[in-house]
Amino acid sequence: MTNEETLALCKAGISAWQTAFNNQDAAGCAAQYTQDCVMEAKPIGTFTGREAIQECWQNIIDQGFADVVYSNVNWQPADDGGYILTSSWQMNKAYGVVHREHWVVESDGKARLKSDVFEIQGER
Repeated sequence: MTNEETLALCKAGISAWQTAFNNQDAAGCAAQYTQDCVMEAKPIGTFTGREAIQECWQNIIDQGFADVVYSNVNWQPADDGGYILTSSWQMNKAYGVVHREHWVVESDGKARLKSDVFEIQGER
């Protein structure tokens, strides 16, 4: 698989995550993570595994957070495969940064998050 193909799959993955979140679909969000992903959501906490990650997103959605938009998106090839995404983001009720999302293509041909570190920096 070429770098361009891998990057296109990673971009499709973040698009699928964003669509799921904006549709208030926590299971759809969680489906964009590998089974053993570690998600560090500063200052909320660290969540390991798809089930715990889904619970975190459901809690955020249940609090009325919606309408996520990314800006200043940067993709860089990861040394150990896949791509690293960094960006700023904002929602209806908060804003922050993605410090490091590591997207990898799994055996089924879909890109998913291997690790995710983001930070909520303030409320809107």
